[in-house]
Amino acid sequence: MAFLNENYLKLTAGYLFPEIARRVAEFCAAHPAAADSVIRCGIGDVTEPLPPAAIEAMHRAVEELGHRETFRGYGHEQGYEFLRSKIAQEDYRDRGIDIAGDEIFVSDGSKCDCGFILDILGKRNRVAITDPVYPVYVDTNVMAGHTGPAQEDGSYEGITYLPCRAENNFVPEPPREHVDLIYLCFPNNPTGAVASRADLLRWVEYAREHQAILLYDATYEAYISQPGIPHSIFEIPGARECAIEFRSFSKTGGFTGVRCGFTVMPKTLLAQTGDGRRLPLHPLWHRRWSTKANSVSYPVQRGAEALYSADGRAQVRGLIEHYMGNARILGESAARAGLLVFGGVNAPYLWVKTAGGLTSWQMFDRMLEELNVVITPGSGFGCEGEGYFRISAFNSRANAEEVACRLQNLALAA
Repeated sequence: MAFLNENYLKLTAGYLFPEIARRVAEFCAAHPAAADSVIRCGIGDVTEPLPPAAIEAMHRAVEELGHRETFRGYGHEQGYEFLRSKIAQEDYRDRGIDIAGDEIFVSDGSKCDCGFILDILGKRNRVAITDPVYPVYVDTNVMAGHTGPAQEDGSYEGITYLPCRAENNFVPEPPREHVDLIYLCFPNNPTGAVASRADLLRWVEYAREHQAILLYDATYEAYISQPGIPHSIFEIPGARECAIEFRSFSKTGGFTGVRCGFTVMPKTLLAQTGDGRRLPLHPLWHRRWSTKANSVSYPVQRGAEALYSADGRAQVRGLIEHYMGNARILGESAARAGLLVFGGVNAPYLWVKTAGGLTSWQMFDRMLEELNVVITPGSGFGCEGEGYFRISAFNSRANAEEVACRLQNLALAA
């Protein structure tokens, strides 16, 4: 009989969002009259149509595939040059950041890359992860065998947890002990917090001192509205020697279902072998993609390229303004309801303190049963998330306004 990967057995529960979906399905089955009125503000999935510029580009690309003269088969495993060069130029070099086109690797999304990156990193690394945190960072390390068993509070042996609390503005300090890999996400999912230039400078200094690597998830960088907040870890001097950056078109171009993102892997980033040699990671990441994947389909990459056109940029900005408008409406309403609200300024997420001392899942149940609104319990993001819940601003304006009205009823029942 074949053997299974027993690391999967260490996972304490189902992935957070399928568990939410299961509970919502049970509620709807038990309360069919309320099913149609349920509004989902839990998962961070976009709701608005794709930008017309992307649609038109993908239509043209599909048409090309219908003619022998313009047909394309396998593309470059790291992504087509037309998209990689556009990303490197407009997201980085135009902003004074030295990133080359061949340091860009196009993929089907940053969620996937955050897990795939472990393919080229050894099992001896000590991993540090912020808490609360996007669950993928923790779960993929468990699956890869980089942790011990789960503990009673749901945390895992072998991971250094970096507490993110209101007292530190949900931005952790570097640990006092040595770690090798550090997951950072700013603007943050789930708290909506951002890291200042001084914050990130401390992290780059720590990484260089400890020869550690920062795994920097910048999926929501386009939502930053306050001046002076870095959009990329590579804005910080020295980051090319200690950081990898993940980005996505999911929350900018609405590509959650289309799937396209990219990783920036600097050629100057080194890691060590067991016998002490220091070697670049770029060739390993290149080999990983060449061996295990064929990148993203041609029409999708043309759609992503179109987001950088003048029309595409304006349409992306319109989408971001729409979702951040929802965040403002929801945040103001939650505050009027007497709830303590964080985030929602530089990110489309509100991080809200639970009412009346309720646990995160108790608050989930109350919001679902009393208001027919789905939120995400903070405990699903880690131990430090207990006592909070996340409201996603990814929704229609009508739904956001309806949830805002319903929140006032929660204040009456609080």
